[in-house]
Amino acid sequence: MRNLLSYTSLLLLLLLSACSPATSVHTEPAPGFALDTYRQFAFMEVESDVEDMGPDYQAHVHFLKQELARQLEQRGLNQAPSADEADLLINLGIVVDRQVQTRETNIITDPPRYMGQRRYTWQSKEVEVGRYSVGTVSVHLVDPVQNEMVWQGTAERIISDKPEKLREQIEKGIARLVGEIPS
Repeated sequence: MRNLLSYTSLLLLLLLSACSPATSVHTEPAPGFALDTYRQFAFMEVESDVEDMGPDYQAHVHFLKQELARQLEQRGLNQAPSADEADLLINLGIVVDRQVQTRETNIITDPPRYMGQRRYTWQSKEVEVGRYSVGTVSVHLVDPVQNEMVWQGTAERIISDKPEKLREQIEKGIARLVGEIPS
């Protein structure tokens, strides 16, 4: 009986971990790029083409920059006082896309309610189950002397609507993204 309970709990743990959303990270360095050849970094201006991004948009962008700066400082770089003094520029791209989760009805789980007439029809249709947000952050490292992108990376995942959970997701995603930068 004890073995059955341990196998059941292990199976439940595996199922729960498989259902948790993961951060998808893609990176592409330029040939010969190494982060340790740079000393100071600065951020390029983040521009938004949408007027109303929500009340917390600027706070999230600021936290994203702070976390990226913290991760780069752990890798040995310093933040320059201005973009003119930096030998590495960081261009951030941020996209948040609202998605609708749907499911298709079927005759077994969603049977017709009234069958009094013989001329009724039943059709399968899509019904909304929920809504969620997918966040994508793209980071481009640019060498200002050569005016060339030397590394690019993107991180994408389903993001939380709760601010404290979102900050945790940003921390983990940026750590994973910066961890992919070659030294």
